[in-house]
Amino acid sequence: MKPFEYIAPRSLEETTALLARAGTDATILAGGTDLLVEMRRPNKMRKRVVVDISRVSELGGMITSDRSVVIRPLMTHARLQHSELLRIAAPLLASASAAIGSPQIRNRGTIGGNIMNAATCADTVPPLIALGATVTLRSAAGTREMPLSSLFLRPYQTIAAPDELLTEIRFPGLTADARSAFIKLGRRNALSISRLSVAAILRIGRDSRIAEARIVPGAAFPTWQRVTAAEALLLGERPSARLFAAAGACVSKEMILQTGRRWSTEYKEPVIAVLVRRALEQCAAPALPEDGK
Repeated sequence: MKPFEYIAPRSLEETTALLARAGTDATILAGGTDLLVEMRRPNKMRKRVVVDISRVSELGGMITSDRSVVIRPLMTHARLQHSELLRIAAPLLASASAAIGSPQIRNRGTIGGNIMNAATCADTVPPLIALGATVTLRSAAGTREMPLSSLFLRPYQTIAAPDELLTEIRFPGLTADARSAFIKLGRRNALSISRLSVAAILRIGRDSRIAEARIVPGAAFPTWQRVTAAEALLLGERPSARLFAAAGACVSKEMILQTGRRWSTEYKEPVIAVLVRRALEQCAAPALPEDGK
């Protein structure tokens, strides 16, 4: 491990001032579950300053504001997993947080780190994009807000400048008639990294037809996105296994159109279709006919 300067600011103002001075020489430490691993790898740690934000109280906690849920970046996956607020307002995000790593990792890892690391396997990002989340970046020069889906350039790279810090994640809570699901596939049952995942939200009207649909796969596209073509297939239709299988096939087709065929396509093509179908079936379980047709 190469030597570095360690700084632990106590306020948001102090943090942004440090980042403004250090620029590209600084890296941010929150939970450390990704960064500390990278620091031990040869030729990986090139930053001379580590800014530990874990003591900055303004970056912790979760509140409701103007019918929206506001999550600060230092919220751990364990706290999100057990949040009563999320169980009502965004159960798919609670499910995704519960699927991350081990209890030890969930106790240390933060939602801010999961987002800003920008790994395609990040479990909290598909649910947040399905929820329509926006994020706020802050620097000494000011703040800017954007849709979470616009934050990512490519795997492991965001549009955040070196002196910018993620300070807030905001999304409207789900309405009472909305149902959601999060499913992931890993190589094993515990401590698994997502090979593929799906976040889904359905709202079924009083006429038993689908009034709203949102589908966001994880680790399927270069960056996360809603698959609007598959969502359009569902609108105005009655829930059925056949309909959900068609939506899954549409997602699989869109994935191949954007990424092409590669060594992993052989398993990803059928698997993402099945995950989408299962996620939608979970969302619509009370409304599905008994024969599943």
